[in-house]
Amino acid sequence: MRNYQQFYINGQWVAPSTNNPLDVINPATEQTCAQISLGAQADVDAAVSAARDAFQSFGSSARQERIELFESIISEYKNRYNDIAEAISEEMGAPISLATKAQTGAGLGHLKTALAVLKEFHFEEQSGASRIYKEPIGVCGLITPWNWPMNQITCKVAPALATGCTMILKPSEIAPLSGYIFAQIMDKAGVPAGVFNLINGDGPGVGTALSSHPQVDMMSFTGSTRAGSLVAQNAAPTVKRVTQELGGKSANIILDDADFEQAVKRGTFSVFNNTGQSCNAPTRMLVPADKIDLAAEVAANTATKVVVGAPNNESTTMGPLVSKLQFDKVQGMIEKGLKEGATLICGGPGKPEGLEQGYFVKPTVFSNVNNEMTIAREEIFGPVLSILPYANDEEAIAIANDTPYGLAGYIQGNDQQRISYIASKIRAGNININGQSGDLNTPFGGYKQSGNGREWGVHGFEDYLEIKAVSGLE
Repeated sequence: MRNYQQFYINGQWVAPSTNNPLDVINPATEQTCAQISLGAQADVDAAVSAARDAFQSFGSSARQERIELFESIISEYKNRYNDIAEAISEEMGAPISLATKAQTGAGLGHLKTALAVLKEFHFEEQSGASRIYKEPIGVCGLITPWNWPMNQITCKVAPALATGCTMILKPSEIAPLSGYIFAQIMDKAGVPAGVFNLINGDGPGVGTALSSHPQVDMMSFTGSTRAGSLVAQNAAPTVKRVTQELGGKSANIILDDADFEQAVKRGTFSVFNNTGQSCNAPTRMLVPADKIDLAAEVAANTATKVVVGAPNNESTTMGPLVSKLQFDKVQGMIEKGLKEGATLICGGPGKPEGLEQGYFVKPTVFSNVNNEMTIAREEIFGPVLSILPYANDEEAIAIANDTPYGLAGYIQGNDQQRISYIASKIRAGNININGQSGDLNTPFGGYKQSGNGREWGVHGFEDYLEIKAVSGLE
């Protein structure tokens, strides 16, 4: 069992201010796999003080110094690559293939992308008679989720570090193991003391203390819309900047001229990826009304190809949900779909046969769903697909936009002009056409209650910078 009870503050591994241990549960076995400590106000105060002191020098560090630091971090990340993948699989149940390629690979990708952007980024520019400077915002609080732990850690830490900010990272207490290894990487790579700090903890104990702290200049949060709203409320009295990447209920519009079976398969597999625990999953599949039965049949056949099982099994394509809380939530949403009259095509309540231990769920497909049903309105965060009929393109657009969220949208079809029009009407931050998604330079973020600000690539730098105009100098 892993013992990860220390915090990383001011370049040192230190004991927490209070003795408040927490067991980390392996969701595939329901057994304790590690123990961490939950932090408190005193730990946050110590980390913020260290970050504030470090900013005095790191905030004006040379670009080349930060480039060399990134090169060292990337080298050490590669050395620990397999350790990170194993930790992710253990802490949140990702199949080892997914943990290795997509989850851990995303972390390395964000580090490399930030390094490339840093080398070319213009931190100052001339505008008429004024000189415009882009300066680091200061001390940043970073709160990251459990579903894509290393992806979210690196897409916050990398731009903060590249722009000259200092930071305090609070990973999810549900899946904190990969974050702890990342702190070891930062230490081994020689990040200056106080520039990067890690405190484990929960929202009330550490998240609130961090977001309300008067010496924190910015909060970057990824998680539920409910928790993101609380972070913003806590930050409001000190008028600090808050960026958020929150929930989603993304529509996947399959047009009548699409390669229909391929489109349905692609959309269905996307929902089941990462056990449905992705904020941008295309969980509402919109199909022409006269093809809804065919869509249900193809989706059901696709679900049979999903291999649910132990994450350390190479043949597994879908592992467990992350926790009992999440398992109970998803089971409740499936029951609600049945109660409200949706047609269950496959899956349903309960665990898959032979997987009684662990938070495993069945790949589930509902058809004949309407947009007033709970399973079409609320983010389930599990492998549950809802198929909805539409009569024409305008109705599809209306259904897609009839949601408080606006993170992503999906369109599949062959008429590029028609697709372009629909894409222009969908109120969401990322639109994916025929399975094509962006790369790590594509801005990621949402409209409406899916958050504000953008992450990834050059766009991710902007949120960590203040703009200063200097006018009148000769």
